[in-house]
Amino acid sequence: MKRSGPLLTLLAGLLLALFMLSLNATTGTRTTSTGSDAPAEVLTASPVPSGKATGTAAPGEASPSPAPSRSAVADADYAGRTDDDSSAVAVTLRDGKAIAYFCDGRDQESWLKGDVGTDGRMRLTNQQGQVLDGRLSGKRISGTVDMGRRTYGFTADKAVKPSGLYRATATVRGAEVDGGWIVLPGGRQVGILKRDGTAGPAPRIDPETGAVTVDGKRLTAEPVTP
Repeated sequence: MKRSGPLLTLLAGLLLALFMLSLNATTGTRTTSTGSDAPAEVLTASPVPSGKATGTAAPGEASPSPAPSRSAVADADYAGRTDDDSSAVAVTLRDGKAIAYFCDGRDQESWLKGDVGTDGRMRLTNQQGQVLDGRLSGKRISGTVDMGRRTYGFTADKAVKPSGLYRATATVRGAEVDGGWIVLPGGRQVGILKRDGTAGPAPRIDPETGAVTVDGKRLTAEPVTP
């Protein structure tokens, strides 16, 4: 009977150890419990497909921006005089491009062309190095024409047909004929006609039809567009 004491003590120790192991295993499975037997809800983020808008740009990518819109200058014709009243200037605008004609009605002329900016500014040139710098503001173009030996200031107001810029080219009696005309508001005309490169005053055209007679031959001067 004296030997049963240690055995009982050993048995009690084993039972206590088993109880503690069982308790640790049970509490270990519930360390992430939210206070109920249901497992805690885990939230995961869904991946965003490449190229989809998320409100911010992806690393290394610039935020997309809308393409700037070009506000085209309205198509129109302009005609006027130089500041010293010695010559005339006409400008025709079409689809953001311009062609201009400077003419003194005697022997000096210049055809120029170029683009028109969205702000109405233009710099028109030719192969001879002559330059027209102008700006459209409201219903008027103002600026300068650099003819090389001299620069002329000018103002050209919006023209209503038949005012505007006209040109006719043809072969008349074996000569190459090239004429340019500016019909100013009020009907006044300024033009130069070249025969094989020799310049002189141009005959009047019919502003309604463009008809003109050159050395006995009837020609038609057409409105000029870029």
